Amino acid sequence: MSLKDQIDIQKLPRHIAIIMDGNGRWAEEKGENRLFGHLHGVESVRNIVEGAAELGIEYLTLYAFSTENWNRPEQEVSGLMEILIDTIRREVPTLNKNNIMLHVIGDMNMLPDNAAKELQEALHETAQNTGMHLVMALSYSSRWELVNAVKNIATDVQSGKLEPALITQDTLQHYLSTSEFPDPELMIRTSGEYRISNFLLYQLAYAELYFTNTRWPDFRKENLYEAILDYQHRQRRFGKTGEQILNQESSKTQ
Repeated sequence: MSLKDQIDIQKLPRHIAIIMDGNGRWAEEKGENRLFGHLHGVESVRNIVEGAAELGIEYLTLYAFSTENWNRPEQEVSGLMEILIDTIRREVPTLNKNNIMLHVIGDMNMLPDNAAKELQEALHETAQNTGMHLVMALSYSSRWELVNAVKNIATDVQSGKLEPALITQDTLQHYLSTSEFPDPELMIRTSGEYRISNFLLYQLAYAELYFTNTRWPDFRKENLYEAILDYQHRQRRFGKTGEQILNQESSKTQ
């Protein structure tokens, strides 16, 4: 039985988030420059988006470029932006063919004008699609997002739109850039690093974390299936005891 056939379609995570790590190291291990790795990483994006959509995953968030990545060497950053623009331009027809709606989270003001223009066009051209939601985290960091949310909350309090005493977790969630999406149930990080690198700090509160040594350019559908199967063998307790969860599951089947 294949890995895909072992997956319980009734217990899929609704939202998967992925930190796509290891492009540069993959290239250096092959004696190539780092941009060579980023180019091959695009193939993994295409393969994983297709695999997630085939399974019926509703939301897939990919951490493509952090605000801290702007501090990388100028040549690498400019090359990444060129890859981003070219990829968006080429992939929109495929997204439409597969009924995938594109979203972007992050500080778009930091992007070059041509990259921002391509993104806006892609968002517009896929806006009517009703299948999987593909969320690209570009020029994104969770601390930036949280600071931005706090500023907007403070502005609304100051203007009288919001009562401080009525602020709840739901209020904060409404001001996050991910307010339209459910929190991820599964977070995958490639390349053997064991950290979440300023990614969805608030949203990952109860996500299952899965780390693999596979570099992102080598990550394919089979690796995604392995991560999902690992997720499906875990017991998600949300602060409750294992016994409570088992009793709940038993009562549902009666």
